[in-house]
Amino acid sequence: VPPPSPHLRHRPLHNNSCSSHFIYNFKMKLAVIATLAAGASAFAPTAQVSRSTALNAKKVGPKLQYMPCISTDDLPAPGSATSGVAGGLAICIAVDEKGSVFALGDKCPPVNQPLSFGKVVGGTIADPVLGTQFDLKTGEVVSWCPSGLGKLIGGIFDPVGVPVYPVQAKGKSVNVQVDVNYKANFEADYWSGILDAQGKSNGKYY
Repeated sequence: VPPPSPHLRHRPLHNNSCSSHFIYNFKMKLAVIATLAAGASAFAPTAQVSRSTALNAKKVGPKLQYMPCISTDDLPAPGSATSGVAGGLAICIAVDEKGSVFALGDKCPPVNQPLSFGKVVGGTIADPVLGTQFDLKTGEVVSWCPSGLGKLIGGIFDPVGVPVYPVQAKGKSVNVQVDVNYKANFEADYWSGILDAQGKSNGKYY
């Protein structure tokens, strides 16, 4: 993706103190631990789910379209990232040291903390908690969970990258090309899975 045109303004990031950075990392690590603990609830009995909602959820074909994500006024400074939403998907907008703009999925595997809090350096963006580095162009893993907490958690999971999306600046908007039907299809699969756990996705029982 070519660098944004000169008229695009970069919003400088606030300089955080070492204390604020420590508190933020501490809170993020607590959130990761809480997320892992909450995963155990998946094995608990669940309440009955309305079948009418699930039965009406039908998948449709993919439809790629450029969607507004953030304003050009909200572009982060080089070497940093920010978050946005395009077509119902959480997007990380990252700017490398040369000013080139990239769009990636904003959920870091394996526990889905925001990638947009990460640091951009050397063609990669790093997970702010577990330390995983993702290639800005491909989304592939460059280094998997190298931090102390990352080594503890990352060894349980196979390395997984993040999706990347074409991005363009148009007027005062940074647009990202996404499948605008992805969110609806994901929800259709979710509700179908709920029904399969109770009977069958066609409303019948085994």
